[in-house]
Amino acid sequence: MAHHGEQSCRRVDASISRVFELFGKRWTGPIVSVLMRQPVHFADLRRAIPGISERMLSDRLSELGAAGLVVREVDEGPPLRVAYRLTEAGAAMEPALKELGQWADTYLGGPGRC
Repeated sequence: MAHHGEQSCRRVDASISRVFELFGKRWTGPIVSVLMRQPVHFADLRRAIPGISERMLSDRLSELGAAGLVVREVDEGPPLRVAYRLTEAGAAMEPALKELGQWADTYLGGPGRC
């Protein structure tokens, strides 16, 4: 049995920790995934993600905005409407999210698994 240094057992890569601190929260991945296609109004975004509450959607969008991944844009209207779009940093997640989706299809049972 190989002996591993105490440090290697206690330390997790800081970058991975930061990613999962944000993307490990429920709803974050689906929100970013919907926004990959185009900017989306709040109500349409909520409809696109079954089961998410307005409050949770608002909280997650605020967190993504604070992380520099999402921008809130107000269309003065009338009627006044708010849309959200990914920043350059948010859009850069697309290849990684596609890879994770393919991994899930292969190893977690594919689309439609309950």
